[in-house]
Amino acid sequence: MGYALFTATSILNKQADKQPKIYNRGISGNKVFQLRERWEIDTLSFMPDVLSILIGVNDYWHTLNGSYKGTVEVYENDLRNLLRYTKEKLPKIQLVLCEPFVLTAGSAISDSAWFPMFDAYRTSLQKLTGEFDAVFVPFQSAFDEALKIAPTSYWAADGVHPDLPGRQLMAEVWMKATGL
Repeated sequence: MGYALFTATSILNKQADKQPKIYNRGISGNKVFQLRERWEIDTLSFMPDVLSILIGVNDYWHTLNGSYKGTVEVYENDLRNLLRYTKEKLPKIQLVLCEPFVLTAGSAISDSAWFPMFDAYRTSLQKLTGEFDAVFVPFQSAFDEALKIAPTSYWAADGVHPDLPGRQLMAEVWMKATGL
């Protein structure tokens, strides 16, 4: 029951006359190379008109404990290759790239371990947004603004996995960015 569900219910309600079909194939904990391993079945087989991707936190987070040897360059190249492949298979697809985010003061976030390195992952995603004429969903700045209203513990206690208010915020930001 994440932001994708809240986003989907908004779209289904607002566009009932079009009877859209929405598929959520997100898996928590994935890195880009894991998306690629299941891309044919979980994505391309549905031949979507719009494809939204939120990836990047785990590509960095899992390097902190040594369980993954990826780098920002690996993240960017893997995601670029996945997007290029997707556009080859579905040339008319509208890509929506969601900014990976973390909330400082979350129980899983150590500012000294995460920053400034994690910022490079967001920069890479923005770069790819331009390369692929994708819609950019600014989750980090939305949460930065939300933290002026309520603390991290309200939005995402661990700083990574949003609680209900954080999920709703993400859905609203996604809807605004895409214009859907």
